[in-house]
Amino acid sequence: MTRRRNVSKVLCIGLTLAIAVNLLLVFYTKGTLQKVIPSSLQRELYLPKFEWNKAVIKRLSPLEVDLQHLKEIMKLTMRQQEDVDNTMEWMENGEHPVEKVVETKANDTKKDKPRKALFPHSQLFQQWGEGLSEAQQKRAQDLFQKFGYNVYLSDQLPLDRAIPDTRDSRCLQKRYSSQLPSLSVILIFMNEALSVIQRAITSIINRTPSRLLKEIILVDDFSSNEELKAHLDDEIKLYNQKYPGLLKIIRHTERKGLAQARNTGREVATADVVAILDAHVEVNVGWAEPILARIQEDRTVIVSPVFDNIRFDTFELDKYALAVDGFNWELWCRYDPLPNAWIDLHDVTAPVKSPSIMGILAANRLFLGEIGSLDGGMLVYGGENVELSLRVWQCGGRIEVLPCSRIAHLERQHKPYALDLSPVLKRNALRVAEIWMDEYKDMVYLAWNIPLQKSGIDYGDISSRMALREKLKCQTFDWYLKNVYPVLKPIHSIVGYGRMKNPLDENVCLDQGPTSGNTPIMFYCHEYSTQNVYYHLTGEFYVGPLMAQVGVDDRCLTDPGYGEEPVLNPCSKAAENRLHIYWDFKPGRAVINRATKRCLEMKQDTSGVYGLVLRTCTTQVWTIQYTVRHWGSD
Repeated sequence: MTRRRNVSKVLCIGLTLAIAVNLLLVFYTKGTLQKVIPSSLQRELYLPKFEWNKAVIKRLSPLEVDLQHLKEIMKLTMRQQEDVDNTMEWMENGEHPVEKVVETKANDTKKDKPRKALFPHSQLFQQWGEGLSEAQQKRAQDLFQKFGYNVYLSDQLPLDRAIPDTRDSRCLQKRYSSQLPSLSVILIFMNEALSVIQRAITSIINRTPSRLLKEIILVDDFSSNEELKAHLDDEIKLYNQKYPGLLKIIRHTERKGLAQARNTGREVATADVVAILDAHVEVNVGWAEPILARIQEDRTVIVSPVFDNIRFDTFELDKYALAVDGFNWELWCRYDPLPNAWIDLHDVTAPVKSPSIMGILAANRLFLGEIGSLDGGMLVYGGENVELSLRVWQCGGRIEVLPCSRIAHLERQHKPYALDLSPVLKRNALRVAEIWMDEYKDMVYLAWNIPLQKSGIDYGDISSRMALREKLKCQTFDWYLKNVYPVLKPIHSIVGYGRMKNPLDENVCLDQGPTSGNTPIMFYCHEYSTQNVYYHLTGEFYVGPLMAQVGVDDRCLTDPGYGEEPVLNPCSKAAENRLHIYWDFKPGRAVINRATKRCLEMKQDTSGVYGLVLRTCTTQVWTIQYTVRHWGSD
């Protein structure tokens, strides 16, 4: 308690001295003030040079010494106070402070003694954290659980750190016009670590020509993290002291989700081009010029940089290969191979036509508004980028990835703000399907294992988006598949889908089994895609997630013709090799292989666990969760 009072005394003395110095400085000219300020800071403040009053400086010098002395006293006292706080913490945890002091001194003298690993199974400490004390490990792990990446390390890294230039060397030979459009950068965040946001801001300022960068707009989607309130406001004031008017912040008073947060930023932006980024990025050198030059050439192009990965644990940068952005029938993003048409150009700096875009994008500000910006009816997270992509392509624009623009993106190990995003992802996917995918929307329902009628999912009012589609005279989704994304393969022969059960035990479902294997199993029923089953009118059973893309095989249930165990084979290869992949089935009836005439059935082992067998048919039957329209009703 005495030391706490000492801290207060020291702080009071410090404040008193600081106020006294400031009052003295008020009564002197700017010239006198300039002498007190270090020359490096003078250059930052752009103060004019005058003749200085040596007598005044002589009087102020002892005060400077006193202040420096005070600074050292405060550091020492704060260290002492930290020791007291640690002691109190140890005592609260039932540990003896004297023992802790002895332990600390022992650790200081025995540097080679290994530290106890408190979280050996945490993903945070697999490649990082050797030598941390137990208190440091606990702090790092707590922050990791809260944010999904290594905030403990981030807080220690410099804000202006260098990252490798990952561009192809031929990008460095590119030359751009001196009259490029102006740029507004929009950073979206919700409960991000402050140091991560600051590093994003610093990289943008340092690696974007000041003549092009008009503003940085921060949009806070109702964060609860306290350091993102007054503390962040203070940091923004400091930035704006050096770069007047550069930073702006808008705060939502309720959670609105990614799409609406991006719209908020675009609506207040004033530059010719908007770059909408996550706040957990670091832009690389030369990132902005290719974007601005391409949009200057064609205002209807929505562009994406190439992403590199900032590792969530070490914050090291992994270079990602150039790819285009695609999606599957769940509308979940993926990277696709480069198109042959681009490869044939033999120009690694040329823009690449892309079927879709990830969350980070840049566009002509006015054009983005003309085509409806982002759909504000999308909730929380997921699907908003695919919705924009379909709208851009179908309504007269195009999407490209720019090989010479690279941005490092911090990928979370886990998303702490939502343990299960699947309800929102399903809802958003159905909204996109109903607005933009016409008769192909059934594929989204099938992929998510949702009934085609009476889904029970409210995807919101879509009337205004349908009116927008009509106003813009947009193309059909069939046109999009044929002209933009032929890799995505619709399937029209599926008549039954969902979980398959045998009445012998309604608690277990047909499951693809371990993904590295090819043996299906019976497993306790759950809602994940490993238990998706798709029966085709042509006789195939797909088991597992619905792939439905050119060049990637779904897995077909197969009777090998020998032994008791069924297997899963890649469907196209199985068909080529004339394996036994065709089955007769109707809901509530047996599953019979057309070639071998054996039935798929369940058999209980000595421990009471059910497994799958192929054998001469008994009386066993199967049910499937959903049917397409009236199939099987007879």
